[in-house]
Amino acid sequence: MTGFINVNKAAGASSAREVAIIKRLTRVPCGHMGTLDPMADGVLPVAVGNAARLFDYFLKKEKTYVATFRFGENFDTLDTTGSVVQSGGRIPSVEEIEEVIPSLVGEVMQIPPRYSAKNVNGKRGYQLAREGVDFELPPKKVTINSVKLLRQEDEKCFSFEITCGGGTYIRSIARDMAEQLSTYAAMSALTRTKSGIFTIENAVASSSLTENNVYDYLIPCDNVLPFESFHPEGVTAKKLLNGLGVDSSLCDGTYKIYTEDENFYGLAVVTGGKMKMRTKLC
Repeated sequence: MTGFINVNKAAGASSAREVAIIKRLTRVPCGHMGTLDPMADGVLPVAVGNAARLFDYFLKKEKTYVATFRFGENFDTLDTTGSVVQSGGRIPSVEEIEEVIPSLVGEVMQIPPRYSAKNVNGKRGYQLAREGVDFELPPKKVTINSVKLLRQEDEKCFSFEITCGGGTYIRSIARDMAEQLSTYAAMSALTRTKSGIFTIENAVASSSLTENNVYDYLIPCDNVLPFESFHPEGVTAKKLLNGLGVDSSLCDGTYKIYTEDENFYGLAVVTGGKMKMRTKLC
């Protein structure tokens, strides 16, 4: 069985736990695309079987989140699951927040949270932070496409819709926004509503899945890949599916390849009039 299950991760559950549930129900190896913090909920695409071989094709996918930032306090984790390290910050107005939002959008250099899975000399950042080790994480370039203020939830909390590229930390946006406003802020809630073509409207809670219905939610790999299809025949099919290059009149690019009995086989790349398989799923 190969494909994707669009899981609606529950708040409080780890991404690894959700994957373990799918693995137990399908009895095949599984993996997720893009970790969600335990406090977050929402879209967590889980690759079933050889679908994990396609992860590289989703690295540049756009993600959308609805996040709540609480102003006035700073937490060591940059979210409200951690410990307060600074307090007494002022609460900005809606107008002040909207004024600084444009400076947060675009290709920006972002410092990841210390409490993250970033590797530092062979150890995860969160491990070093829990051990009290003093360290700095270098900034990395991320793409933030849009930040929209949705509403003020209460005296201290504001909710935002954020669209960004992979590798962006929403917690860091809360910190950077607060710095621009000369105050403190931390993320208090997070929902991922979209990850590439996977949306929350079509996501399923893992608690709803059973051995009897799990395959009803399996999305075929070729349904989520934005490439043209190619159906080789005869000698061309035999050579291509055996890993040999073949002449091709197709434009340079990536193509979905099907066997002669119409099963999705994998992805091939055309370069300079030659086609060759790059990723096989069977």
